[in-house]
Amino acid sequence: MCCSLSELGTFTSSTDRSHYIAPPVNRQHPKGDHTMEPTQFTDLKLSPELQRGLRRMRFHELSPIQAASIPILLQGRDVMGQAQTGTGKTGAFGVPLLMKIDPEAQHTQAIILAPTRELSDQISEHIRGFSRYMDLRIVTLHGGSNVHRQMEVLVKPAQVIVGTPGRIIDLIKKRRALDLSRVKTVVLDEADKMLEMGFIRDIEYILSKTPYVRQTSLWSATLSPAVLSLSTRYMRHPRKVLVSRDEVAQINVDQYYVDVEVETKLETLYDLLNNLDADRAIIFCNTRESTEALAETLISEGYRVGVLHGRFTQKEREDVVREFKLRRVKYLVSTDVASRGLDISGITHIINYEVPEDSEVYFHRIGRTARMGETGVSITFVTPEDDTYFDKVMDMTKTEIKHMTIG
Repeated sequence: MCCSLSELGTFTSSTDRSHYIAPPVNRQHPKGDHTMEPTQFTDLKLSPELQRGLRRMRFHELSPIQAASIPILLQGRDVMGQAQTGTGKTGAFGVPLLMKIDPEAQHTQAIILAPTRELSDQISEHIRGFSRYMDLRIVTLHGGSNVHRQMEVLVKPAQVIVGTPGRIIDLIKKRRALDLSRVKTVVLDEADKMLEMGFIRDIEYILSKTPYVRQTSLWSATLSPAVLSLSTRYMRHPRKVLVSRDEVAQINVDQYYVDVEVETKLETLYDLLNNLDADRAIIFCNTRESTEALAETLISEGYRVGVLHGRFTQKEREDVVREFKLRRVKYLVSTDVASRGLDISGITHIINYEVPEDSEVYFHRIGRTARMGETGVSITFVTPEDDTYFDKVMDMTKTEIKHMTIG
């Protein structure tokens, strides 16, 4: 099927992110067991306080990863979950974690590790929302915040700690301000990203400071050999929970591709941006160099553009993301690595200016739109040199990627 840019019409996105209706999934358990998986949070045996917090946040329907993993975690089993971004992972690990917390016990009972400050803040925001009526103390610990202030906060222990490995290590080892000896639950979120960033030894040290008998859940977009090795060493017979590609966020993404020549690619992008009714969009490139070059060119042409790549300091990254969230820039030109951990509602379009060589990356990219119930559009520029890579993308998805003409 082919369509033109004009036929897209005005694009709007839903602003009610919480009413996420899970795509159709097989609700039956394997081995002929006809017990039905829960479909709503009210189907789960949760405390009235937790149910009240979930209702307040408008969490009703369970996403596939939540329906598959929460019952297992509530049983006390370890879980290794593979799911793309935007599938509801925080609810999947956060709800069972909160059920295990004793509000009367004034010591740290759970720790959640995440690769970036942004992701740590996002997780904390959700956990605080879920536990609003549970009288719990939740503390976020990451670099960039005053460590002495964090030490003062920890004088009264928090039941739940969310943080990045570096700052957690500092507070345990150097400052001696954090005690994990009575932790019952450990969560490793975006484990693949943490390993890519070189946090493996930090993670191992932190795990060594928790009790041997504990519940551990690990969440990753890909189950690489390094992630599997980590799970083998530090988890007890984990159950694998996988969400197939046709059940993740891109089911709500209208996907298109545009055939372009290398020589006319930039002009085609201008035509697209000039006619696209986008609220905010991320434009993906494959390398830091191409990201910087494209951003500079677009800025020189008068477009409101921010740039993000892996060489940015944390402060620079936060400044760019803040400008994007506040809509002071309309387009964010980014590499794949730099975009990890971004969770910004209202991103209506993803533009793949360059096709990723790794087809898995395509699904990571388009997961930045259509977050938890929203809808979105992705548009991929395909040159003749990209055909091999894009064919792999087409082979990996069950959703239709339509041909589009521009101009």
